[in-house]
Amino acid sequence: MASIKNLKKDINFVMGDIIEAVYIHEMTTTGKPTEQSNALIDEAIATFDSLIVKVNDKKVENRKAHLKQVEKDLEAAAIQLVEKVNAL
Repeated sequence: MASIKNLKKDINFVMGDIIEAVYIHEMTTTGKPTEQSNALIDEAIATFDSLIVKVNDKKVENRKAHLKQVEKDLEAAAIQLVEKVNAL
């Protein structure tokens, strides 16, 4: 199991990179935010918030298994968001 500190960093970096990709897309195409790009950024922020809440949840029975599931959730959410960025 990765450390909680590193898991939080991974969540932060992945969601940050996705938001940065949306901003780069905006700058290279329209030069301004669109409804789709704003919605995608909001979704990335909401995903970040929910993952951090899951990491900080200490009331789970099996913490190790719970954190492994959070890692899987991060990967699945990242794949989904990257596909949406590519579809812009």
